[in-house]
Amino acid sequence: MPHISMTEQTIPMIQIKDASKYVGQRVKIGAWLRHKRGSGKMAFLQLRDGSGFFQGVVAKADVPEDVFETAKELKQETSMYVYGVIHEDARSDFGYEIKIDQIEVIGESHDYPITPKEHGTEFLFDERHLYLRHIKPYATLKIRNTIIAATYEFFNKEGFIKLDAPLLTGSAPEGTTELFETDYFGQDAYLSQTGQLYAEAGAMAFSRVFTFGPAFRAEKSKTRRHLNEFWMIEPEMAFFHQEQSLELQERYVAFLIEKVLEENDQELDMLKRDKELLKSYTQLPFPRISYDDAIKLLQDNDFDVEWGVDFGSPEETFLANHFSKPVFVVNFPKAIKAFYMKRHPEREDVVISADLLAPEGYGEIIGGSERDTDYDYLKERIINDGLGVEEYQWYLDLRKYGSVPHSGFGLGLERMVTFVTGEEHIREAIPFPRTMNRLRP
Repeated sequence: MPHISMTEQTIPMIQIKDASKYVGQRVKIGAWLRHKRGSGKMAFLQLRDGSGFFQGVVAKADVPEDVFETAKELKQETSMYVYGVIHEDARSDFGYEIKIDQIEVIGESHDYPITPKEHGTEFLFDERHLYLRHIKPYATLKIRNTIIAATYEFFNKEGFIKLDAPLLTGSAPEGTTELFETDYFGQDAYLSQTGQLYAEAGAMAFSRVFTFGPAFRAEKSKTRRHLNEFWMIEPEMAFFHQEQSLELQERYVAFLIEKVLEENDQELDMLKRDKELLKSYTQLPFPRISYDDAIKLLQDNDFDVEWGVDFGSPEETFLANHFSKPVFVVNFPKAIKAFYMKRHPEREDVVISADLLAPEGYGEIIGGSERDTDYDYLKERIINDGLGVEEYQWYLDLRKYGSVPHSGFGLGLERMVTFVTGEEHIREAIPFPRTMNRLRP
């Protein structure tokens, strides 16, 4: 067993993110080499440790010859312990660096495939297991983590409990055929599209619940907004009408953005995201426009749309950009929405529903509605949509035993991450994306 001196034992082992607390002190850091540059007298090592990125400087005149030779020979993504003194570095965005006096190689790396040169998107996603180490995915997924943590914080403060919905179901909550089917001991089963129906059951027990888990849609779509596996946050609230739900939704979205601005300043800079623009999206309330008025606005601006169609990406982009902030489109046609949405009290052709559209081309990030509570009406809708009453009898039971007005919504985590980070494609917002042509890594 190697001998460790008492002096070495007392050297604090720190993470890069904590460098500011150790200026002038000698420390030890476990890190990987991103890349390096140098001359005959200096080696500049770009280091990362999972908590941040900064520079290590090795001066030939200040270290034993073998240390300088080790620094010169290091290959990209070699892991090591570095020892040295933390200094302020006004030239870097991070503001600190380490002047290295000792290097301990842990794991060597040779022929690392993702070099500092430009690489194509498909190549980077083929190497996604390695690409996670790089600045862009690092920053994006750190922001994703903040949004997840902030979600729990927000709903806990609002008196919600988390309800875990099953991932295997015997029915299609959204009434779509775009399902991933599997055999469940001789029965047909499907990977869940949503936890919403189970959240409604939970709301009747706990009043305010939210589900948070993966969802699966077998959509044959290759757009920048779609994944086949993604994560959904779906709150459901008893004794809530639609307006109360909209107010909760906008406060939730603003809270998420505020948390990212507070906790991910460096990551937003890494992604070159306009922080002032993000801040403007936290100003409440968000505007609201009816579906009827949205159709008229689109037609007046030369869009070829008719009443009764769902919006595509161009229409959503125009509407949100028209208001320069997230906007609710409310009261969609009944024919294009799910069976459980509540009928409008004054019109048979629309339901009490809302989509929240994000500006800058990010489109729908939330969909929600008030839920209908009429047993006979819902049973009729289920039959007319060909969904099978037997599969939904448990859901209909919720309307038989003390039903109350209730509302809910679903926020797509990856769509929210894409919007907040300013990424161009939703596949950047999840560690290992699943799309039509990607099942690995």
